Amino acid sequence: MGGHKYFITFIDDYSRYGFVKLIREKYDSLKAFKAKVELQQGKKIKVVHSDIGGEYYGRYDETRRNPGSFAKYLQECGFDPQYTMLGTP
Repeated sequence: MGGHKYFITFIDDYSRYGFVKLIREKYDSLKAFKAKVELQQGKKIKVVHSDIGGEYYGRYDETRRNPGSFAKYLQECGFDPQYTMLGTP
């Protein structure tokens, strides 16, 4: 599939706007989504809900001081990350 190994889905809780993206690496997923949504919808993303899986956020220790590149990107953009338990929607 053109070198793509993964796919990711995003759903806007308010509008139910959905986005599916084929990606080569996991770290580029939110950047593509953010650019597309903010251009199409004319609104800024404020909150990101996730299960805090290590593949995106890095491996946190009990002090939560080991963020991965995805978590750092959330911080840079000023997103409010909200987490659920692993394996739940």
